[in-house]
Amino acid sequence: MTSFRVVAIDTSIAESVRGTLRSPRYGHPAHTEIATGYGPCRHCLRTFRVGAEARILFTYDPFAGVEALPLPGPVFIHAGACERYAEDGGFPGDLRSHALTLNGYARGRRLRAQEHVADGEVEAALERLLARPEIDYVHVRDTAAGCYDLRVERALAARHPNRPPAA
Repeated sequence: MTSFRVVAIDTSIAESVRGTLRSPRYGHPAHTEIATGYGPCRHCLRTFRVGAEARILFTYDPFAGVEALPLPGPVFIHAGACERYAEDGGFPGDLRSHALTLNGYARGRRLRAQEHVADGEVEAALERLLARPEIDYVHVRDTAAGCYDLRVERALAARHPNRPPAA
C-alpha cells in the first residue's frame, strides 16, 4: 500500500466533455483529433497511441474544488470511454518514462516546493514532498509541455492530524 493516492479527473467530467464537447466550468468548445502526442489521458492516465487513438482537447482547471482561484489549462482525455485510474493504484506506469515536475502546494494554491523527476523514481520524490507538513497536495506536470497530468494526495491513513483532505 502506498502512502499516497493518485487523483485523476472525475468520470463525471470526462463523460460531460465527451457528451457536450464543451469544457467544464468554462463552456469553451472542445476539440477532437487523432493523437499526435502521447498525452496522457487525464482520466485513465494511460498514454495515447499516436496516430491510432482519438482524443479530446479541452480547458480544465486542476484547482477546481480544491482552491477558489482558478488556473485553467489544456488537457486531453480519450474520445471513447475509459476507466478512471484507481486512486490506490500507485503511480501510473505509463508516466514513468516522462520528465515530470512535481509541484507541492499548501492551501491557498501556495507553491511550497518543486521537484523534477527524469529517472522514473517518482515515489521517492512524492514521499519527500508529502512528508512536509506544509504541503497539502502535489500536482504532477509534464516538464517538456508544462501540462497538468494529475494530483497526488496523502492516503487517508497517512494524512497529517488536523488537516482535511484537499477535496
